[in-house]
Amino acid sequence: MNFTVFHGKKEKTQMKFSYNRLWKLLIDKGWTKSRLKQETGISSSSIAKLGKGENITTVYRKLDQFTFKEHYDNLPAVMSWDEFGFKKGELAFVAQNYETNKLITILDNRRQTTIRDYFLKYPLKVRQKVQFITMDMSGAYMPLAHRLFPNAKIIIDCFHIIQHLGRAFLKTRITIMNQFDKKSLPYRALKNHWRLFQKDSRKLSLNSFYSKTFRQTLVPHEIIEKTLVFSEELTDYYTLYQLLLFHFQEKRVGEFFELIEENMSKVNHYFQTVFRTFLRHKQYIKNALETDYSNAKLEATNKLIKDIKRLGFGFRNFINFKKRVFITLNIKKEKTYQVLSRC
Repeated sequence: MNFTVFHGKKEKTQMKFSYNRLWKLLIDKGWTKSRLKQETGISSSSIAKLGKGENITTVYRKLDQFTFKEHYDNLPAVMSWDEFGFKKGELAFVAQNYETNKLITILDNRRQTTIRDYFLKYPLKVRQKVQFITMDMSGAYMPLAHRLFPNAKIIIDCFHIIQHLGRAFLKTRITIMNQFDKKSLPYRALKNHWRLFQKDSRKLSLNSFYSKTFRQTLVPHEIIEKTLVFSEELTDYYTLYQLLLFHFQEKRVGEFFELIEENMSKVNHYFQTVFRTFLRHKQYIKNALETDYSNAKLEATNKLIKDIKRLGFGFRNFINFKKRVFITLNIKKEKTYQVLSRC
């Protein structure tokens, strides 16, 4: 592509643009020119023009012809559902095969009608073969999944369950902390060492470090013990939080929900909101504790999708973006960049 620039009447300068960056954007798997020619059907002359920075409309035409055929005669036994940000304020839906990590589809929004219309393209016999669907705690997906996949068990990702508990305790700690003077030792201890309170007490480090707040060299357990002395209310909530984490990590379903039901009327509104959510999704949480499936693999795929979007400096056209993602993640290559590899 040549641009002609005129300076007055006499000067004439030609500026040539290199398309090396375009190669990196379009061929994100590190293809050689020979591989590009083989995969896209571009002629040798077009490859030569591309290297010289000349007209490359052929490249775009061939890429436009690059399509993915969707077959509606098979679905995996275990699927994962999630969403990711495509544009500011817009979320796209993604479904993935849990076993193979192969993308099933990417839809430009996560509205129920869009998801329903896509999966209804599969015959009922095919949809009945789906046994498990992992997802987050989004209320929009669950009733839709039941209608589309009558034999599938819904599994809420364990990470999101722990996240809800952690947020409830975090807000409780902040509320109690704000009852103290900002210059006082209890306030500074609760503020400076908040990360220790969020962790599972069984996973705290045994290594000591110097605490500027207490002006002592202490291990994490000692810091927590010293801080809990300042508030009996915080001690009660911390004990409850750690018990819930313990039963959940040990997959003790009965004890986990018994503890929730016993303390429903005793806790603050932060924990009550989380407990009501857990009881409403009790069966789905049981499924999560009774199986080893989670959304972790799809979250990793979402990270790769975000990397693709970042390397492309964003995409205005969703179809081109979808092609890019499918070329990168669904077609196995001999050579890949580490950032786009699942290994």
